[in-house]
Amino acid sequence: MIKLRIITFSALVLIFSCTDQKKEDTTTKKLAVNYDRSGGIVNHNSSPHIKLKSIEIGDCKWTEGFWADKFKMAEEIMIPHMGTLFKGDIGFAYDNFKKAAGLKEGEAGGKWWHDGDFYKWMEANMYLYAQNGDEKLMDDLDEIIEIIGKAQEEDGYLSTHVQIKKAKRWDNILQHELYNCGHLYTSASIHYRVTGKTNFLDIAIKNANYIYSVFQPQKPEMARFGFNPSQIMGLVELYRTTKDKKYLELAEIFVNMRGSVEATEHSTVPYMFIGDHNQMRTPLREAKEAVGHAVLANYLWAGAADVYAETGEQAIIDALERIWSSAVEKKMYLTGAQGQTHHGASGRFDMVHEAFQEDYLMPNSTAYNETCANISNAMFNYRLLSVKGDAKYGDIMELVMYNSALVGISVEGKDYFYANPLRMNKGDGERNYESATTERAERVPYIPVFCCPPNLARTIAKLSGWAYSKSKNGIAVNLYGGNVLETVLLDGSKLKLKQETNYPWDGDVTVTIKEAKKEKFEILFRIPEWAEGTKIMINGTEVDNKIVPGTFAKIERLWKAEDIITLDIPMDIDFIEGHPLIEEVRNQVAIKRGPLVYCIESPDLPENTKILDVYVSKKAELKANHRPDFLGGVSTIDGEVLLRPDLATGMYRKLQEPNWKKTETSFVPYFAWSNRGRSEMTVWMPIVWE
Repeated sequence: MIKLRIITFSALVLIFSCTDQKKEDTTTKKLAVNYDRSGGIVNHNSSPHIKLKSIEIGDCKWTEGFWADKFKMAEEIMIPHMGTLFKGDIGFAYDNFKKAAGLKEGEAGGKWWHDGDFYKWMEANMYLYAQNGDEKLMDDLDEIIEIIGKAQEEDGYLSTHVQIKKAKRWDNILQHELYNCGHLYTSASIHYRVTGKTNFLDIAIKNANYIYSVFQPQKPEMARFGFNPSQIMGLVELYRTTKDKKYLELAEIFVNMRGSVEATEHSTVPYMFIGDHNQMRTPLREAKEAVGHAVLANYLWAGAADVYAETGEQAIIDALERIWSSAVEKKMYLTGAQGQTHHGASGRFDMVHEAFQEDYLMPNSTAYNETCANISNAMFNYRLLSVKGDAKYGDIMELVMYNSALVGISVEGKDYFYANPLRMNKGDGERNYESATTERAERVPYIPVFCCPPNLARTIAKLSGWAYSKSKNGIAVNLYGGNVLETVLLDGSKLKLKQETNYPWDGDVTVTIKEAKKEKFEILFRIPEWAEGTKIMINGTEVDNKIVPGTFAKIERLWKAEDIITLDIPMDIDFIEGHPLIEEVRNQVAIKRGPLVYCIESPDLPENTKILDVYVSKKAELKANHRPDFLGGVSTIDGEVLLRPDLATGMYRKLQEPNWKKTETSFVPYFAWSNRGRSEMTVWMPIVWE
C-alpha cells in the first residue's frame, strides 16, 4: 500500500467553470469569475505563514545600472530571439502544439518536456509586458494560447509529445507530463495576474482538474510520477489564484509521495532513475541531506516551501532547513552553483544524474552545475527568505544571480551554457565536447536540451519582483540595483522610493523616499555576509544601529518625502579558500569582490599559456578597474600572476624548482567568460606563499 499522509480540508472546494477551448474563443474574456489577481510572482498576499511577502508584479522597475542593462538585453534580444527558435524549425515547441491540435502534420520535435520550456518563455514575455506595456506581446500570446487550447484534450489532458506520438498516458516518468503541467499552471497564473484575461487560466484549471482526478485517489502505481516536480509550485500558485483548495491538497499529495513507495525497479521508472536520484528513497519530512538530481531537488523543496507557507506544518520547514544546510554549506560551489556531477552515485549507491554528490566532493573541470539547478537554488532561497525572513537566503539569491545563473547566457543574449564548470582547460586528456548534448567547451546558439535558456530568460525578466519584500510594517530591500518602487504596504499605505547605485561595481547605494505614510514604519536593508564595515546614513547622519553582515539592518522611524538613505558597502577584493575537506582546492584560492566571483581566462594571458600554469601570490596587489566598453561593461581585477610552465611528462614526476615568470593580467567576472571565442578558464588557482 502507498503510505501517504493527507491534510483534511474542512471547507468544500469552490467550483469554477472550465471552458472548453476547442469550442470557445476566450481571447478577450476578462474577470469572468472572482479569481485573485493580486500578488507577486509568488503570491504571498494571503499566505498565513510568511514573514516577508511579495510585492506586486510591476511594482519595481529597473531604471539604470547592472540589472537594468540585463533586463534590456532580455527584452530586446534574448527573449525575442528565443521566440524565433521556439516558433521555428529548431525549437519545435510551437509546432508541437499545432500538431497536437490537428493544425499541422508531422512528428513531435524536441524533447518530451518541451511544452514546459515553451510555457517558461511565455511567462518571460508576461514579465516584459508588466514592465513595458507592449500590447504586441499579449496579442502574440493570445494567438499562442488559442492554439494551446485547441491542442488540449476534452478531459483536460495536455502534453504534446504523448498526444502526437499517441503514447500511453502515465506510462513512464520520462514523459515529463507533470513537469509540463507545472509550468503551465505557473505561466497561466502569471498571465492572469498581469492581464486579467482567463483564456490561459481556463486551460490550466481544466488540466489541473484532470490531474486531480488522476492523482487524488493516490494509487500506489502513480506514486513515482512526481519525478520533475514543477507541478507543486504551479498547483500552489493556482490555488492562490482560484482559492480552490483541491489544488493545495494535490500539491501536498505530491510532497507526500516522496519516499512513500519502495525504491525498487518499476515499470514506470528506468533503472537509472531509482531512489535518491528522484529524492524517492526518504520521505521529505525525514530528509537530512541534499541528494539526487539538483533541479528536481530544488523544485521539490521550493514547492514544499510553498505548501508550508499555506499550511504551516512544522515538519516540512524543519526538513527544508536541514536540507538547505546540506545543500548550501556542504555541496554548493563558490558561485552558488549546485549539482556537482553529470553522472555518479549517491551515498546509498543509487545512480544519479546531474546531481548532488557526497559532502565536499567538488570537482572543478567536471563540475556540472546545470543552469536550471542554479536558478532553482535561487527560487528555493527566495521562498525561504519569504518564510523565515532571514537575510542569509537573500545572500544565496544574490550569489546565484550574479554568478552561476547569469553565466548561462552570453553578454549579447543569444548563446548559452547548460553546464557551468569552474575550470576549462585544453591539452592532454582534454574532454571530448563534440558529441556532448549539454556540456560544451564554449557557448552555443542552441542546446537540444533547451530547458535552461527560457528558465534564465524568465528569471532575468522577473528579477525586479525579488528586489523587495513587504514586512509586517514596512519594506525589505533584498537586492540592490537602480530602480523605482511604487507599492502598497500591508497596512494599505502607499510607498514610493527610488534606488540609485552602480552596484555591484561599487558599493554606494542611495535610496530616496518619494512618498510615505505619516506613521513610523521600517525599512530593512540586507547586509551581505561579506560586507564587513558597511555604513548607513540618513540625510547625511550615520545611524547608530549596529550593522551586522549577513542580517537585515532594520531602521524604523517616521519617514518623509525626500529623506535620503545612503549605504556604503565596502567592495574589498578578497582571496577565498575552501574547506580543507574540499580536496580539489587545497592550497588554492579564488578571487571575489562583493557578490562577484572572478576567473582568469586565456585571452588575458600570454599566447600559448596553459590555464594550469597560472599561480597567484598571496602578496599580489590587485585593483578593480571599471571598463564600460568591455564584455558588456564590467569591472575587471587587474594585477600580477605567476606562470610556471609545465614541460614535464608522465602522471607523476620528481619535484623540480620552479622557474617563475611574472605577467600582468586581468581577472574577469565569472559570468562573463567565454564571450571571446573558445578559451581556457579557471576560478581556482594555486597560491604561492611568498
